[in-house]
Amino acid sequence: MRTSRDRLDLAVDPARSTGRMLLADGVEQSYVDVADPAYLRFEYVRRMAAGADLAAPAGAPLDVLHLGGGALTLPRYVAATRPGSAQTVVERDPEVVALVARELPPRPAGVEVVVADAREAVTAAPADAYDLVLADIYQAARMPPHVTTVGFAAEVARVLRPDGIYLVNVTDLPPLAGTRRQVATLRAVFADVCAIADRRMLRGRRYGNVVLAAARTPDRLPVARLVVRALRDPVSGGVLHGPALDRFVAGARPRADEPQR
Repeated sequence: MRTSRDRLDLAVDPARSTGRMLLADGVEQSYVDVADPAYLRFEYVRRMAAGADLAAPAGAPLDVLHLGGGALTLPRYVAATRPGSAQTVVERDPEVVALVARELPPRPAGVEVVVADAREAVTAAPADAYDLVLADIYQAARMPPHVTTVGFAAEVARVLRPDGIYLVNVTDLPPLAGTRRQVATLRAVFADVCAIADRRMLRGRRYGNVVLAAARTPDRLPVARLVVRALRDPVSGGVLHGPALDRFVAGARPRADEPQR
């Protein structure tokens, strides 16, 4: 997520003529291939797409809530792989929404874009409304604190159906203290949680992205198939679940909401 001072641009990928890069002050924020919505450039986006692929039988339409819109990469992917899905995209920045609508192909059928704060949108949503919630929420290179708490996770759990899955992108650097705390936060609410990333990332050896998956129902996550997808990715990854995730969390405490003043 950019700051209000950043300049927005859409640039053509010099290595791929159909690729478009959403830039904020020259820093790439989002990527979409206008000819092939199944092409996913970023490693973490592919990991989130794997979670969406494995959430239900192939091709079955889903009700999806996207928190963070960018160039609508994942909404376009879901529309292409699961036709008939009903998707709501919440994007806080109206300038991003306007640029994407003006410069990129029209959003797919079934995709609605709402300009709103992610937490406010989730709080206002009805219970048991979604099969998937996907969160990629950043402001000035960090997750806003109000979307990292137990209270926010509880609101996400409320809007998910009993077999629904929550996927969230976490950007972190060694020793991954933020990721560990976010895992602990999700575990305070959800019955099943796992972490997916480059193995070097999970060992705390590099900066990058970790995708967390969470479900209300015990043993709901398709962990074995997520392991296979992670291994087959061009950036081979691993999955932490169960005892391995216990060791990773290593006493990290959930993040509570700040007291209201």
